[in-house]
Order: sequence, then C-alpha cells, then structure tokens
Amino acid sequence: MTELDVLRVFCGPDGAGGNLLGVVRDGAAVPDAAERAALAAELGFSETVFLDDADRGTVDIHTPSVRLPFAGHPLVGLAWLLRSLGRPPCTLRPAAGEVAVRFEGDVVWVHGRAEWVTARTTRRYASAAEVDALPAPPPGEGWLYAWAWQDEAAGVVRARAFPRRGDTVIEDEATGAAALLLTHELGRPLDIRQGTGSRILTRPHPDGTIAVGGRVCPGTR
Repeated sequence: MTELDVLRVFCGPDGAGGNLLGVVRDGAAVPDAAERAALAAELGFSETVFLDDADRGTVDIHTPSVRLPFAGHPLVGLAWLLRSLGRPPCTLRPAAGEVAVRFEGDVVWVHGRAEWVTARTTRRYASAAEVDALPAPPPGEGWLYAWAWQDEAAGVVRARAFPRRGDTVIEDEATGAAALLLTHELGRPLDIRQGTGSRILTRPHPDGTIAVGGRVCPGTR
C-alpha cells in the first residue's frame, strides 16, 4: 500500500476548517501518471500531491479528475510537512515553475503567479450572506470563486469555491490558487474566510508574485 500523509491546510487560528490534502512523500512508489490519477480519484481529496524529488522539491499535483500545474493548498501543506520532518524547503517545483517558500511562525507562505492559475472565474456578490446562501454547486458551468467583502477596509473576504468539473469535489473548502487570482485582481493583501472555517492569507509582492499563506493541521481520512 502507498504510504500517505493526510493534512488539513488553511486551518483557522483555532484549528477549525482546513482543506484535506493527501501527500505521497515517495513519488517513485506511484511512478505512472494513470496510477496517480486513479489514486487521487480514489482518495477524493481536493488535491493529492506526489513528491518526486525531495532535494529539488519537484512535485506533481492531482485533483480527483485533472492534473494541475500549480495549486496553493498542496504546496503549503507539503512545505509544512517537510518542515515537521526537519527538512524545511526554500523552494518547491510544481509543473508551473519555481515556488519560493517561507515560514513565519505557524504560517507557511508559498509564492505563485496569477498566470499559473488555470481557468477560474471570480464573481463578487453583494454581501457575505449572499455567498453563504449559495447552493452547492450554484447553477452554471466552470470553476467559480464566489466572494464578497466581509470588511473591505480591513481586506477581509468571505468566499466559497465550486470546481463544477463533474468529479467528487462539489465545494472546495479552501483554495490557494483562487485566492491568489482574487488578490491579483484586487491588487491588495487579503484575509479570506472560506468554507466552513478555513482562513487564507495573501500578500502581493513587487516582483509580480503573490504569497499565499496559511496554517496546517494533521488530518484523518
């Protein structure tokens, strides 16, 4: 059986929320792309990440139905896990490119670029209550990030995410890539409250990257 770590990524300060992540630390144990896709589908997590080269930080990210060039929640989770094992990475390398990693206390930050985010639509609603009232999923097609200001002056956002791609993930509890895209569109740091209790922090940087940060907790299948 493939050895698997399960984490909750983007937990709130009280440990609530967080999006389940599967981590296969020995990517060589699942070398075939079709096997990886099948394992990710079987697990049913929003994403499963395979660590292919621990020294270089090379990773491969899968949802239950597609392979992703970049995603925030698996990179934050993997960086946290490697630090807990005494090997904190400075860089991770998904298919999209080189991702800088930083640690600030219990918050893990990864840097990405908006052009790495695969086709997603952000849609602003009039209030957090409207976002909360949305059915899962809302009518329509394509990846939707529904959001509203909870406190605009403070940069606090209420958000929910709906992949709408026909697999087992009806609503994504916490999504780093979508948070990165929204930050790029708004051009300011955000404190995003997503799902049932998750929290995602973001910061744009002068070099064009956007840092996505959050807390990680052990999870269970």
